[in-house]
Amino acid sequence: MAQIDKIFSQAGQEWDLESLYADLASAKGKHLTPIEKAHLRGLLCGFSPSEIAEHLGKIPRGVESDLCATIYRYVKCLLDKVEKVENWRKIYEWLDDSGYKSKLEQVPVKSLLPEQSVVDIKTINIEKNQIVFQFNLTIPTS
Repeated sequence: MAQIDKIFSQAGQEWDLESLYADLASAKGKHLTPIEKAHLRGLLCGFSPSEIAEHLGKIPRGVESDLCATIYRYVKCLLDKVEKVENWRKIYEWLDDSGYKSKLEQVPVKSLLPEQSVVDIKTINIEKNQIVFQFNLTIPTS
C-alpha cells in the first residue's frame, strides 16, 4: 500500500485535489486518510466502486460500503445535499457543478508543433487476442 498516493493520480490533472481534500477534511472534522483520498480520486477518474476495488485489490462490496460511510457522507455535508446518493456518478456531478474540476487551458491548434512530438512507448502486451500499447505522447507548443 506504499503506492496508495499514486493510484488514480490522473485525477489531479482535471481536479483541484488540494482544495477538495481541504474542504472535505473540514466536512469530516479531520484530514482524509490515504485510502479515502484514493477512493475519491477513483470516483473523479470515472471509475465505479467495483473498478476501484479491482485497482486496489479489495472486495467490491467493501469499497461500496466504505464510500457510503465516508466520501459520500463528506461530500453531502460539504455541499449541503440532503438527497440520497443513488449512484456513484452523482458525486462526480456534484463536485463538477461546485467548481472543483479544473478548467483545462485551450491551446490553439496553430501553436502545436507536431513535427517535434515525442512518442514514448511504455509497454506492449498481448491480451485476449488484442495488442495493447501504453505510451506517452508529448506535443510541444510554440
